[in-house]
This record gives sequence, C-alpha cells and structure tokens, in this order.
Amino acid sequence: MPAGVPWTSYVKMMAASLLAMFAGAEVVHRYYRPDLTIPEIPPKPGELKTELLGLKEREQKPQTSQQ
Repeated sequence: MPAGVPWTSYVKMMAASLLAMFAGAEVVHRYYRPDLTIPEIPPKPGELKTELLGLKEREQKPQTSQQ
C-alpha cells in the first residue's frame, strides 16, 4: 500500500471518507431541497428560473428580534 500503510487502515479510512461524503451530500440536499424534476419540454433561453425553496420558506416566516 502507499506509504507503508496496512490494508486494514487504508480500507477503514476509505470507508470513513465515503460515509462522510454521502452524509455531507444528504445534509446539503435536505437544506437546499433542490427541484430534481425533469421538465417535459426544455425551457427557452431566459425562462429557466431556479429558486431555493428552503430560503423562500425562511424569508416568509416572521422574524422576531430578541433583545
């Protein structure tokens, strides 16, 4: 193995890295909630509008100041 690292340590580190990557992707998708639907007809140039659903919901909630 590279740099004299045993196979068991290499496999453990690879598994931990993959789990961290998948967990991070899950957190990002739950936070931003992307629209993953595929439209039937492609939009014309300039018609495509993207929005962050999570951000829109947070903006609509009344904000109270805590003093």
